[in-house]
Amino acid sequence: MAARAAMCDVRPMQDELAGLVDPSRLAAWLGDRLPGAGAPLRVTRITAGASSELFRLERGGHTSVLRRPATGLQNPDAFNRIMLREHRVLTALDRTDVPHPRPLAVCDDPTVLGACFYVMEWVDGFTPKDPLPPPFDADAAACRGLGLALVDALADLANVEWRALGLGEFGKPEGFLERQVPRWLGQLATYKVRELPGLDAVARWLEKNVPPMSPAAIMHGDYQFINVMFHHGAPARLAAIVDWEQATIGDPLLDLGWLLSGWTDPGETKPRHAMYLTTREGLPTRDELAERYARRTGRALDHLEYYVVLAWFKLACVLEGAYARWAAGKSRNEVHRIMGDVVLRLVADAADVVGRR
Repeated sequence: MAARAAMCDVRPMQDELAGLVDPSRLAAWLGDRLPGAGAPLRVTRITAGASSELFRLERGGHTSVLRRPATGLQNPDAFNRIMLREHRVLTALDRTDVPHPRPLAVCDDPTVLGACFYVMEWVDGFTPKDPLPPPFDADAAACRGLGLALVDALADLANVEWRALGLGEFGKPEGFLERQVPRWLGQLATYKVRELPGLDAVARWLEKNVPPMSPAAIMHGDYQFINVMFHHGAPARLAAIVDWEQATIGDPLLDLGWLLSGWTDPGETKPRHAMYLTTREGLPTRDELAERYARRTGRALDHLEYYVVLAWFKLACVLEGAYARWAAGKSRNEVHRIMGDVVLRLVADAADVVGRR
């Protein structure tokens, strides 16, 4: 998400702003909402995701990041609402110690830029991906700290008293787990372009083996290295959790399952599906992460494998949407094509576990 920008290559792509950000309209809207009013506004596209776009804003010596939905989405109104929900949860987290980019402004009028959007602080840090920056590339102890800090922040999020933050109506925790399979199958049906062998068997297993839900908490929904930023230099210090698109109130063990579903242990010859960090030497194992989370939250992990399989299933359904856009000629992003192969692997991994049960 926005804060992730600090470690990305920020390339001027003004020709790609068309249909996404009109700098003159944005400057008029910003006015004195942010520092630098009256100074020229420079807008630089940072990155394009499956459903969102990020832009670096520079004005009068002040830097921030704008986040808005991508174009060509199936249901743009839904993604406008997601932008507003993201801003709401980030605002609530300002009252906690959970690291996150501070929200600065929000626009709920889609006529300004063609979609709702919000602006947040620029976070100076890095997102762990290959190759890791020094000293994490060579110092095993420092690298291990990345994994420990990652799971500690997730545990801290699960421990937040969300009702006290005014998030009582932010999600519907009752029946959360029971809704997952029909929800994601329903979303998949809106853009399905091919058969996914094994997916139906995984769905049936998930519906027949729903465990008792862990106490409700704030969920990030896509918790992994690519959606966090660390401060520069050792020791590892997590600077911000970013990309809150799927945030809700639900079963936080799905966040843990999501993290572990893409985590490859040191020494494993078959890497898991995580696409951004293949470095494993020095990092904690899945068991170590799970045990640390359990200690910090006091939550039982008796059904952790269920959450891992559910994470694979959910991610497959979500990423298939990006691949479907590419298959239909609505996207030229090569990453979206690659996601098609990732989806098949996710389903295969889930089916393999289910087949052994």
